[in-house]
Formats: sequence, structure tokens, C-alpha cells
Amino acid sequence: MRRTLRALTLIAATGPAATAAVAAPAPPCAADAGRQALKLLRFHSDGDARATVDPASVRSVGTVASLVGTRRFQVIEVEGSIYKGAYRIRLIYAPMPGSCVLMGQEILERSDPY
Repeated sequence: MRRTLRALTLIAATGPAATAAVAAPAPPCAADAGRQALKLLRFHSDGDARATVDPASVRSVGTVASLVGTRRFQVIEVEGSIYKGAYRIRLIYAPMPGSCVLMGQEILERSDPY
């Protein structure tokens, strides 16, 4: 009984630390995605200087099919905010070696309509 309790305590104590240590690597074009997300958020807010993006929130969320042909584009998501508003920004990049080609953008406010 005590061994089981010790093992569970050890797993509970090291579980979050072990998970945090194995963080996902930054996606290709992550730095460009952060810059483009801030530009889009400022454009969306008519140049409001309070617009910010969280560089730690940049992550790859998968791919989408191109409208023509069989290529796939990478989707990178960034979280941003303006004063009290929170936003999810998705940037769509063409996978080209050595360059970041922005193909599309999406911005949605995180709000509860009801």
C-alpha cells in the first residue's frame, strides 16, 4: 500500500514537469507568424497601440488543402489581445524551403455571444 502511494505521489509530482520539459518545437515561420499576427491585429483595431500578441502562444495547428491542386498549407495559430478583447489569429503559409510565404489570414474574437 505504501509503495503504491509513494509511486502515485512521485508520478503526480513529476508528471507536469516532465510534460513541460517535452514542449513542442516552434513551427517553421513562427517568428514571421508573430510579426504578421501583430500587423493583422493592429489593422483590425484601426492601429490601436494596445494590440499585443503572445509569442509563447505560437503553435502549428495542422494543414489545410489549397484551393487549386493537391498542395497543403501549414496553419500557425497565435493568441493576441487588444485592451480587454482576446483574439485567435491563424496564419496560413505555403511550405517552401528557406522562405515563409503567407497565403491567408484569419482573425476571430474570443467571446461568448450569449
